Amino acid sequence: QVQLVESGGGLVQPGGSLRLSCAASGRPLDRYAIGWFRQAPGKEREGVSSSSNSDGNSYYADSVQGRFTIYRDNSKNMVYLQMNSLKPEDTGVYYCAATRALMEHVGSVDEYDYWGQGTQVTVDS
Repeated sequence: QVQLVESGGGLVQPGGSLRLSCAASGRPLDRYAIGWFRQAPGKEREGVSSSSNSDGNSYYADSVQGRFTIYRDNSKNMVYLQMNSLKPEDTGVYYCAATRALMEHVGSVDEYDYWGQGTQVTVDS
């Protein structure tokens, strides 16, 4: 079993940047696909990005393509989400998630087995 803890959220102005971190413990991260999800008030949790454990690629939702970058440091058991050119619609609680299943897409909530507690991101002027 793997435990996940997110950090790095906060308040940022539109056009700004944040880097979210996801620290994993309990198991080596290299065997897991890692996803980042977000949930805005009153909305369902949606997939934002994933780092594959199958083909080594990264995947992004259309809404963040070109603005967000996911990358991992398996030696530190860490995964990061670099978010640039932030928009008010990026506001929400951001979660990292993990699965041993082979993933080659962002995936849905049901496809991930382990979740962190979330970190709040607010984009507002």
